[in-house]
Amino acid sequence: MKNFLERTFQLELNNTSIKQEFIAGFTTFITMAYIIFVNPQMMAASGMDLGASFVGTCIAAAIACFAMGFYSNWPVGLAPGMGLNAFFTYTVVGEMGYSWEVALGAVFLAGILFVIISVTPLRQWMLNSIPMNLRIAMGAGVGLFVGFIGLKTGGIIVQNEATFLSLGNFKNVETLLAALGFLLILVLAIRKVIGAIIIGVLAVTVSGLLLGLIQFNGIVSSPPDLKPILLKLDILGAIDVAMISVIISFLFVNLFDTAGTLLGVASRANLIENSGKILNLDKALKADSTASVAGSFLGCSPVTSYVESAAGVEAGGRTGLTAITIGMFFLIAIFFSPIASMVPSYATAGALIYVAILMLGGMERLDWSDNAELLPALIMIIMIPLTFSIANGIAIGFISYVVLKLAARKTLDISMGAWFLFLIFVLKFILLD
Repeated sequence: MKNFLERTFQLELNNTSIKQEFIAGFTTFITMAYIIFVNPQMMAASGMDLGASFVGTCIAAAIACFAMGFYSNWPVGLAPGMGLNAFFTYTVVGEMGYSWEVALGAVFLAGILFVIISVTPLRQWMLNSIPMNLRIAMGAGVGLFVGFIGLKTGGIIVQNEATFLSLGNFKNVETLLAALGFLLILVLAIRKVIGAIIIGVLAVTVSGLLLGLIQFNGIVSSPPDLKPILLKLDILGAIDVAMISVIISFLFVNLFDTAGTLLGVASRANLIENSGKILNLDKALKADSTASVAGSFLGCSPVTSYVESAAGVEAGGRTGLTAITIGMFFLIAIFFSPIASMVPSYATAGALIYVAILMLGGMERLDWSDNAELLPALIMIIMIPLTFSIANGIAIGFISYVVLKLAARKTLDISMGAWFLFLIFVLKFILLD
């Protein structure tokens, strides 16, 4: 076995060991394990079976990690992405009124497009054609969207007829626990405690148990049945003009999030050659895009690379064996479904808010010197949460970008990709809204 692992992952060449890769994989899993609680809750809100969604999340993440490990030999963990799962449930299903089966069909189509982009020169053209400020704005806007949902589900903000929104009532035990859970995550993160998010989620859950708010369901059991969501995607139903903006949103957010994560991990894991070439980047993108397609069959929103993988890299992860280890822990997690079923929404609220704050960090890379570049980005960031739609926020951002570039007489700055999206989104608002 040792020789097999050495040959497959080139451990000695990458100055690592089986023990080191295992520790790194476990570290990454702990930092991203919150998704096995958060994602099933998100998907269940769209009408999916909670238990089946839990199993689907774990299996999709495991398959994606195995693909990344064996095919690209990268120390990167993958799972259904934060933000797009919220978009899936609250916008596509909740606001637009599509069934979750049709929404999964849109995830599949976006995944197929991602695969095509990954295996053709379209990848480089796509990455270059979208202005950097707008790419950054997508991540930050999605972050605010996730944070808004976290504040809402935790009862920290509530509806108010006079002011639209107001602060929640902290005399409510669940609201108080949500807020304390968030603060606990912040404290642990500042103290650089590994797995701060999952510790915060479990701490609130245990508190709920002790206060009698949650019923104890056990710890270990056989996995729930996957059949309620397995292969239930409706691809034909997703082939609809009204779904174009949804598919584009799934594609773009996933593409740029993946590209940013992989580039960041590559620099930390010494995967960049002296020439500047990133080792096996094409394979890493192919593994990620294929994982999104596979995830749609398992009832998941787009599967993507997790920036939390950086924690494993810092712990010494250098090869795909780290990713394989992460995948193994996701498979083991399937047998802990009773715990997942006990975790209430107010326990995961803090995780959502904290992840949202982290996603806002990219705003420091915005170009603040050119208003024609800056203002469309800020508009996108604001409009994604305020329209409660990633698709609409992205659309308004691209429309404002082209208009402001024309106003600034910088027509040559507008790429063909930006022009194409501008026309698509204008037609969307004229013909469909």
